[in-house]
Amino acid sequence: MHSAKHRLVLPLTLTLTLLLAGCSTSKDEMLPPGDSTMLELWNDGASATHATGESRTTLRRPVTDSERVISQQTRESYSRTQENEIQQTFPRLPNPDMVMYVFPHLADGNTPVPGYSTVLPFYS
Repeated sequence: MHSAKHRLVLPLTLTLTLLLAGCSTSKDEMLPPGDSTMLELWNDGASATHATGESRTTLRRPVTDSERVISQQTRESYSRTQENEIQQTFPRLPNPDMVMYVFPHLADGNTPVPGYSTVLPFYS
């Protein structure tokens, strides 16, 4: 029984070792070192960003009068003004009030509380 385990474990271990060794690669094979320094890479990235900014400025054009009017109308239609607020664009839905009367009682056993009325809406 003991030798059967050894016969099984040894080939399994060798097979796994060979499989894992076959899949391994070195750092230089996966990512070969380039000829550029970090400063050169940084400067190349900055020049690409600058070129993108330059191309954007060449594509820009002035806003026409009709576009300006449309933009102003759009802004005004979504803006809150005093007139809009007074008109109450979204009126309150009917929600009846329930008036409750709380009878005089003693709070915490000793403190007298006078009777009072309170108003609660039926729907929250």
